[in-house]
Amino acid sequence: MYNELEFKSGQELIEEYTPLVRRIAHHLLARLPSHVVLDDLLQAGMMGLLEAAKRYDSSKGASFETYAGIRIRGAIIDEVRRGDWTPRSVHRNGRRVSEAIAQVENRTGRDATDIEVAAEMGIGVAEYHALLQDSLDSRLFSYDQLTDSSEETPSEQFVASDPDPGHAHEGEGFRQALAQAIGVLPERERLVLSLYYDEELNLKEIGQILGVSESRVSQIHSQAALRLRGRLRDWR
Repeated sequence: MYNELEFKSGQELIEEYTPLVRRIAHHLLARLPSHVVLDDLLQAGMMGLLEAAKRYDSSKGASFETYAGIRIRGAIIDEVRRGDWTPRSVHRNGRRVSEAIAQVENRTGRDATDIEVAAEMGIGVAEYHALLQDSLDSRLFSYDQLTDSSEETPSEQFVASDPDPGHAHEGEGFRQALAQAIGVLPERERLVLSLYYDEELNLKEIGQILGVSESRVSQIHSQAALRLRGRLRDWR
């Protein structure tokens, strides 16, 4: 099959797909702390683009742009992986929240409220909300990592750019379970996830839609993620 890249030079490739690299880098940057430098993400994305050009096989059926997008995103995530900023205490607190939510829900048979989770953890609601804020601010959230219980940093928990095909069946089962779990989240949490991931709105835009502050959207987002982690703990 004809390879659409066969007669393109590296420079031509970079010129044509630089807008794709920039779009992905800006999208990821919006979810990272303010000290992360865009130029670092762009450089990593360019390396991902060149790697995609080397590995692309048109006989697989996917367009080069689709394949390159995956490689570019993976390369940027790898760059983040090399410069993690998050204290391990944040990861431990995230697991504490997830476990508390699961315990309350197992005991009551319904969605756990903020007040109930805070009480389960033996802290005040304000402190609980602060933990939720820290959880979102510290990580680039990935649905595929909701069940990770390791001591790894969030950037080390990202999906690899070359997933092992041997895990495809298990991965499909997890995605189905995740979709079902998302479908029964509290309505506001489900809406926030949809607006953030499907519609790609930022937290400020979501807050305007819901009529709440950006920080409150952050808390709802984190609580949804940690609630899902608790409900999907059997997939660990």
